[in-house]
Amino acid sequence: MDTLNIKDIAKICGVGVSTVSRAINNHPDINEETKNRILEVIRENHYIPNNSARNLKRSVSKTIAVLIKGIDNPFFYSMLRIFEEEIQKKRYSFLLHRVEEAEDEVDVAIELIKEKRLKGIIFLGGHFCQNKEKLEQLDIPFVLSTVANTDTMQNSFLSCVSVDDFQESYKMVDHLCSLGHRRIGILAATPQDESIGRLRLEGYRRALMDHGIQYDPAWCFYSPEHVNWYTMANGYSLMKKLMASGQNLTAVFAISDSIAIGACKAVFDAGKSVPEDYSIAGFDGLDMAHYYNPAITTIHQPVEEMAYETIRILFEQLKSRNPEQRTNQQKIFQARLVEGQSTKRIDRT
Repeated sequence: MDTLNIKDIAKICGVGVSTVSRAINNHPDINEETKNRILEVIRENHYIPNNSARNLKRSVSKTIAVLIKGIDNPFFYSMLRIFEEEIQKKRYSFLLHRVEEAEDEVDVAIELIKEKRLKGIIFLGGHFCQNKEKLEQLDIPFVLSTVANTDTMQNSFLSCVSVDDFQESYKMVDHLCSLGHRRIGILAATPQDESIGRLRLEGYRRALMDHGIQYDPAWCFYSPEHVNWYTMANGYSLMKKLMASGQNLTAVFAISDSIAIGACKAVFDAGKSVPEDYSIAGFDGLDMAHYYNPAITTIHQPVEEMAYETIRILFEQLKSRNPEQRTNQQKIFQARLVEGQSTKRIDRT
């Protein structure tokens, strides 16, 4: 095949040569859809014009990727918005890539680095248990944000931003115990989960133990494997199972606000009431939990502060071209318990 020139690209796209030039040089005076179509034709034909090769390579390579596990979890929505805004403010391209639960984040990242020539990565959600040797294959700055890893804070070669999911879960169950509840169920992730769901389950169990309450596996209602865990639909289904179990529970800790809201709907549909029949508490501090009726008692994570801190750490690392000179940072944010109308005090029995 003969080598294409800029006139050929313009002809294929049905635009003028000047429009192709603006697309190549990322000029602001061009329609976004037209620019993307031109760049796609350029990539398909492996065309890099001599005079603009440097600019084109720079525009393609200045990309930050966010690799997300749990894209259906509404907790991540505001974080993604902030990531996109801040990355674009700094004149980088924003790439969002969904990672399936069964996939290895680092393997996915290594392939993306090759394909997209990434400059940096944010790992959002999921569980991270990688050894240092494998992480060194990434060879670009990265930050873990709201990623479950009990060893993270001991790993000085990692940068991460999170809350202490174990401790914050403990805080909520401790609060339910202080309201007089002794029979407290949990709407959990799957038994095989190794992410934040496991940490929140462990916090629940420890709080019960510290209050002298024997943990009963029958009080734990696990999510099915092949559903989206952090959804209202899952909360609705799990709460129906809980009510049919005959366990006579008075309070329920849902590991997310979405699950808690779904659980409340199941209670209402059964002709019962929240909090009169069941006190229901959540985790995350979503806006919809605040505006729900009754407002959900929850653990409010400082989501915006966590997102901005993630960006700050990543771009601070990008300033250093030498990986050995990058300073990794670990930041644990404090969450706060917000008491709504979905829980109430009861007499101890």
